[in-house]
Amino acid sequence: MKLTKSVALIIWILLTFLLPLQTIHGQSVSPTVITIEVRGPLTPSLVGYIDRGLSSAERQGAELLILQLDTPGGSIDLMNTIIQNIRSSQIPVVVYVAPRGAIAGSAGTLITLAGHIAAMAPETAIGAASPVGGQGEELGETIEAKQKEILKASVRSLAVNRGPDAVALAEETIETAKAASAEEALQVGLIDFIANDINDLVNKINGQTVNLASGEKVLNLDNAVLVPVEMSFIETLLQFLTNPNILFILLTIGVQAIFIELSNPGGWVAGFIGAVCLILAVYGLGVLPVNWFGILFLITAFILFILEIKTPVNGALTAAGALSFIVGSLVLFNSIEAPGFPQVSVPLVVSTGVLLAGGIFVILRFAIRAMRTPVRTGMESLIGLTGYVHSALAPHGTIQLAGEEWSAFTEDETELPAGTPITVVSKRGISLIVKKIGK
Repeated sequence: MKLTKSVALIIWILLTFLLPLQTIHGQSVSPTVITIEVRGPLTPSLVGYIDRGLSSAERQGAELLILQLDTPGGSIDLMNTIIQNIRSSQIPVVVYVAPRGAIAGSAGTLITLAGHIAAMAPETAIGAASPVGGQGEELGETIEAKQKEILKASVRSLAVNRGPDAVALAEETIETAKAASAEEALQVGLIDFIANDINDLVNKINGQTVNLASGEKVLNLDNAVLVPVEMSFIETLLQFLTNPNILFILLTIGVQAIFIELSNPGGWVAGFIGAVCLILAVYGLGVLPVNWFGILFLITAFILFILEIKTPVNGALTAAGALSFIVGSLVLFNSIEAPGFPQVSVPLVVSTGVLLAGGIFVILRFAIRAMRTPVRTGMESLIGLTGYVHSALAPHGTIQLAGEEWSAFTEDETELPAGTPITVVSKRGISLIVKKIGK
């Protein structure tokens, strides 16, 4: 009985003192705000990065996720995936167009509106959301009308609670590719806040009510802790490949390496490097708005380089191939103007094309010289080598050559004393024919 009372007393003490401490500790935990930064054209790697950020926020029980956005746009399919992920999130998502100078262009407009709260930094822009083709080209009249109507229906549903002026501006960004500054967007209610930075944004949205799929939620961001989720190495690499200058360099290295492999078969390093570079370039080409007609010029350039090996004409085909490579690269990357998408540097293309031609020309000279050099094996490989007489040639004797003694005859049947420097001019059976050096 006494033992039972003692145990009860201990439990009462624990409940009395520890539970309040746990409650105080739980109340003192600062809310977590997950931040992710999306920069550049929309790509599958960015979609995966955003989805990973949302999953991390839900796993950590974050109060909020801030998606900092700076994009010229991208594929409608990728845009729809991002919007669906945001709208179905159990964690409130704020889409924040930042830093200063950033844009939410094209698909970025709809992604911004998909956020439970939309905000922009000063000196940023949003809009120009008219649909274009996969390579940045203008769409046919019927297809364009269909795409615009679908996108306008999407922005109406996303901006329905923002008022008629906001809906009208959102539709205009699609119908006439209108763009708006942060101040203009805020004035009509297209966005909720203008914030100088993320800390300013957190202060402004603290206490705001957001509508989630599960219901309303009041944001409690007092003493919030910002936890950034960085892009992984693979995600960063794949996003890096959307730079046309990088793609051009990869194409150049790939072509050069494959050419080296073809002109000097038997190795594998050059061929492997070339294949990897071309595979990475193909990924980037599938993301960027490019004119595939330029590929024809690049293929022509490669064919001309190969023909130079088969029918060398003193570099004429190499020069033509370099010109075709330069034209093809410019047509591939710079013949389509997609707002916000970078274009390849013309000086880079021209200088690299010239260097490529020079490199291929040098490789060809070595390859052609190697093909024209007679193949020598056995004793024939000794012809042209120099040595000295080991035992006097009268006219037969021995010579020291390549670290070994060889039977030899003098070329003109003359006698040569030991120590005389000689060179091999031919062979006779298993003996070498030599002559005195300087004679």
